[in-house]
Order: sequence, then structure tokens, then C-alpha cells
Amino acid sequence: MILIADSGSTKTDWTLLTPPYPHGSKVVATFHSQGITPIHQDADTIRYILGQELMGQLSTFPRAALISSGVLEQPLLSNLNVFFYGSGCTPAHVPMMKQMLGEVFTPDKVEVHSDLMAAARALCQHEPGIACILGTGANSCLYDGNDIVQNTPALGYILGDEGSGSVLGRLFLNAIFKNPQFSDIRDEYLKEQKLTQAAIINKVYREPMANRFLATTSLYIVQHLDNPLLSNLVVQNFRQFFRSNITPYQRPDLPVHFVGSMAHHYPQQLAEAAAAEGFILGQVTQSPMEGLIAYHGQDRS
Repeated sequence: MILIADSGSTKTDWTLLTPPYPHGSKVVATFHSQGITPIHQDADTIRYILGQELMGQLSTFPRAALISSGVLEQPLLSNLNVFFYGSGCTPAHVPMMKQMLGEVFTPDKVEVHSDLMAAARALCQHEPGIACILGTGANSCLYDGNDIVQNTPALGYILGDEGSGSVLGRLFLNAIFKNPQFSDIRDEYLKEQKLTQAAIINKVYREPMANRFLATTSLYIVQHLDNPLLSNLVVQNFRQFFRSNITPYQRPDLPVHFVGSMAHHYPQQLAEAAAAEGFILGQVTQSPMEGLIAYHGQDRS
């Protein structure tokens, strides 16, 4: 059987699949746990999440029907192929994550990959393409159908992350305080959010997780897209993403696919930006899980 994990900083989505049949796998169950990010968490924290949260749910899973049908012939844990995709799974942190998972599952049946590989496999399957993540942060890669062959460095929300929610927030706050055309928007936003300019400066420069605060402005923007000023701000953010991150791949012939909340909530603006920059817009989805189920559920024998 197959267990797929899509992990972010807040939560991890787990999906249990039957083995790949000729017509594809079937979803048996879904589970949820805290987010697992080895770049930010130590081994004891990860062990706790796997041991208490995930195993607590797997141990109570009703397996009788699978055993009687012949799908499950061995104990569940020893019969699982585990594919873990995580936002904190950099090359330096993959060994630690594999070790933690190997303590729970059969070590040689565990694979650990980055969230960018999750996006590439989910969006492109086994075909060449450009896969992108647009959420609080942003990332992209050139995928040849098997491997990531090129990656424009994201550089974070201060030096990069064009197209992301955090950069949209930075553009928005700059505009409402510096552009007279945004004065009415400024007054409405500050009143609605119960904020002041001083409070915003404090959140950005003195409090932790400034990128997350900046990204929260998207919650306001998405509700006011009938205002051309805000819609255009989103388009300009996406156009800069294409210029800075996708143009370096020099592959205008390939479709550009997207996963993440920013792409999901602003499809019209994303399509406008892609057309303006001369790129082919491919799939747009909020989560990679459905695509990962399709990728790992194929019978490729």
C-alpha cells in the first residue's frame, strides 16, 4: 500500500492508497497531523508527531475489509511505501526526516522529497513542464518529467518571492501609504483590520513572522478585486514572478503550472499576467495531493 504526506508548517495531510492496480489506486483513508518541517523542528518533536498523532490514527484504522479482500496480507506498517513531501525538506534535512520515518515504517520503503518536487510531480506527472508554488512564499522549477533540472532561487520575501502573498502584502502596504490613489482603500483597510501605520511598522519590523503578516493582506484584497487598483496590483505581482523566476528557464514552449493559495484565489489575474508575459498557463490547483495520488497510484509495470 501507499502512504503519501503533504506537509507544511501548519499541518500535514496524509493519504492512504491501495496498491497501483491497472486502473489506478483508490483512496482508503485520509489523516491529518501537525505540520512537520525538519528545517525548524528537532528530532524529538518530529518523533512525537509521528508517534502520537499519525500512529494514533493508523493504529485504529479498520483494516479487516482490506485483509479479507486480499489487498492487505501483511501488517500495515511493514506493507507501506511512504512518500513524504515537505516544505522544510532541503537536501541537508532529508536524511534526518528519512531516519525519523524509518523508525516508524520500513526504512527502505521511505522516500522524502521537497514541496517543490511535490508540485512538479502533482502538476506535470511524467511530462516536462514548469511547476510553481505560490502561497505565503513562492518557488518554481523546470521539470523534465522525472527530475527537477533547474530552479530559480526564491530568495525569500525580502530579496525575492515575487508573486507570493507576502510580496503582495508588501506592495499593498506600500501603495496605501504612498500612492494618493489608494487613500480610500487605506482608510477602509485600517478601519476594518483595526490597525494603524505605527502598528503595521511594528508588525513588519519588530515582531516575528513578518512574512505571514504581510500575506494576511491578501484576505482583504481578494474580497475587493472589483477595485481595478487592487486587481492590477495582483497582476503586477504575478507579472514580476514570471519575469524574475520563469523567464530564466528559457522555455516559453512549456506550460507553467501552479499550486498554492495565491494561484488558487487569483486565477483571472494569474491568467492575465501569463498572457502579458507570453507564457502558457497550465494547471492551477490549491493543493498537490490530488495530483500526487494520480502520480503514485499509476500502475507503471
